[in-house]
Amino acid sequence: MATPLAAPLFSPFALSSARNRHSYPKIRFPSNNGKTFESKGLPKLNLSKCSKLRSKFMQMGSREMTSGRKLSVQAMDGAGTGNTSTISSNVLAIAHLLVSLGIILAADQFLKQAFVAASIKFPSALFGMFCIFSVLMILDSVVPAAATGMMNFFEPAFLFIQRWLPLFYVPSLVVLPLSVRDIPAASGLKICYIVAGGWLASLCVAGFTAIAVRKMVNTEMTEAEPMAKPSPFSTLELWSWSGIFVASFVGALFYPTSLGTSARTCLPFLLSSTVLGYIVGTGLPSSIKKVFHPIICCALSALLAALAFGYASGSGLDPVLGNYLTKVASDPGAGDILMGFLGSVILSFAFSMFKQRKLVKRHAAEIFTSVIVSTVFSLYSTALVGRLVGLEPSLTVSILPRCITVALALSIVSLFEGTNSSLTAAVVVVTGLIGANFVQVVLDKLRLNDPIARGIATASSAHGLGTAALSAKEPEALPFCAIAYALTGIFGSLLCSVPAVRQSLLAVVG
Repeated sequence: MATPLAAPLFSPFALSSARNRHSYPKIRFPSNNGKTFESKGLPKLNLSKCSKLRSKFMQMGSREMTSGRKLSVQAMDGAGTGNTSTISSNVLAIAHLLVSLGIILAADQFLKQAFVAASIKFPSALFGMFCIFSVLMILDSVVPAAATGMMNFFEPAFLFIQRWLPLFYVPSLVVLPLSVRDIPAASGLKICYIVAGGWLASLCVAGFTAIAVRKMVNTEMTEAEPMAKPSPFSTLELWSWSGIFVASFVGALFYPTSLGTSARTCLPFLLSSTVLGYIVGTGLPSSIKKVFHPIICCALSALLAALAFGYASGSGLDPVLGNYLTKVASDPGAGDILMGFLGSVILSFAFSMFKQRKLVKRHAAEIFTSVIVSTVFSLYSTALVGRLVGLEPSLTVSILPRCITVALALSIVSLFEGTNSSLTAAVVVVTGLIGANFVQVVLDKLRLNDPIARGIATASSAHGLGTAALSAKEPEALPFCAIAYALTGIFGSLLCSVPAVRQSLLAVVG
């Protein structure tokens, strides 16, 4: 709203209306020819007041412009500070991940070399897991803050392993055509029968054992400790790995030994094709993932890449698959890199078990009884059925740890002579895939509705892949899945480490 003085100065309409409303005295102007002109006069304006008012308005405008500049500069400074802090936090997060994961990988390698040098036939990673868990328990009882700090420090590495866990199982499926080539078709059918029937039998034994013990102890359910979830895959990761695949595929095609050996040259595009298959598989709709698990998509992606390179280079599929998993430390392939994380997976079990230590203590009777009974049943029933159906002893021994996670299953079969480790890994993965696709339906048919029984039965029969499938829809069963998943492998490894147990299993196999 204009002031009374401002209106005549800044609005001509206000000035004209003022003329109509007021009567002003006439003013006479004498002319040179003696005539007189009359004109309506205006009241004399106070120009000094107007000039003062104008200076005030100019000062106000100057202040507004100055404050606007200040706000703009502050906003730019704030944006710059925010971007700088975001970049620095991302750099620190990456450095934290690299350091924590590097320590776990270095510890795994050190234990492997120490056990080989000492000729100890016990899984080195399992020993390391017990050491980490013991250290955490001691710190928790003496200096709880130190245990919490240790957990927080290794959390990025633990989440990294959890995020990529199924990827570490894939190499055995990718080279499956090479593993089963020398196995007769009749033996292959027998192995399929043992794997499918054995999964169902182990599921029933673990589930109903948990129900029976639960009725006896009658322990009430309590809330589990919340477990951090890994972040989903981003579009940037997808396009980055796609670019690596295309560039390395073309480079390996035109320069087959540019990195020294064909295995090293093929490593980038075979690794990126495996990772791409996993990223794409995890992004599929849930209805598709029920019948087409991400790990299958992952294996098919690597196989198609190997097939395409074998066709384009004229070398064929077999040499490319041989470069995928060389089992030579000095000349590793993509599969060797991925399987190199299996020891770290076992070490990470210590952190998940410590996280759920209260739950383990509360439901120890159900968990330990079910895991022990189902593990013993799985090992000896596989040996017995293999003998009854006439499967070759070496193949039967190779599939004994079918319900134990790959990392520990390979350690178990290494304790026996004449085994096929690639077949072992493939059978373990196939068992997990069966469980991942059918575990919920079978548990519902068997009327195993207790979360403890469902979690233990799933993990004891289908290890990590079954655990991931069930916990995605039934988060209340996740703690028991995680505990049984780790304990089944641990107890199976401890059991097979005893020479008398190994001799008894070989006697049953025949």
